[in-house]
Amino acid sequence: MYGFWPAACDGDDVALYSDRQRRTELLRFPMLRQQEVVEEGRPQLSLADFVAPSDGPVTDYVGAFAVTAGLGADELAARYARAHDDYNAIMVKALADRLAEAFAEFLHARARREWGYGAGEQLSHDDLIEERYRGIRPAFGYPACPDHTEKGRLFDLLEAPAIGMTLTESFAMWPAASVSGLYFSSPHAKYFNVGRLGRDQVESYAARKPMAVAEVERWLAPNLGYEAGQRR
Repeated sequence: MYGFWPAACDGDDVALYSDRQRRTELLRFPMLRQQEVVEEGRPQLSLADFVAPSDGPVTDYVGAFAVTAGLGADELAARYARAHDDYNAIMVKALADRLAEAFAEFLHARARREWGYGAGEQLSHDDLIEERYRGIRPAFGYPACPDHTEKGRLFDLLEAPAIGMTLTESFAMWPAASVSGLYFSSPHAKYFNVGRLGRDQVESYAARKPMAVAEVERWLAPNLGYEAGQRR
């Protein structure tokens, strides 16, 4: 499942709309901003920086996707395991994971062509491996957007259960051999690590979700730059 929606940044939020005029908001994804100064004079990034602002003249777009190559993989692996064939049980899961990643790469290329900005791409195999194409496809739970809970909004947007993809209580994707995320088309878009988060940003992020600060701290525990539970 994949698609493109009119979008705009509103502070550190990325808002998606149902209409090109951006009058009817569908949902918004709150984003986090880098806290550590990576290099003097270099901006501290947020994924929202790669989308045109809501008060500007440019109508921008953001894409979203969800793919799986894991339907039936667990059942097949279990069948091998019951036959005490551990090698093939492991290989089924490993191949499913590799196929899911390959599928995500294939779909991203298709999305770039259909979006228009990638219509003239002539990339070699090495170019693809080195990601020498315009745009990025960050996944929730990874360094630029480490909050796994945002997959809930993403799956609702895409109606991912229609293709057999669901989320566990801990927001892990099921089947496990699945990939999902957002498409950003800006030529300036790049991957980055938000690093350690300060309490002020966590409080701002919690207000924008909205979610209790303690709950946000629980989900972002590996990214906190302070001891959870501390208050000003």
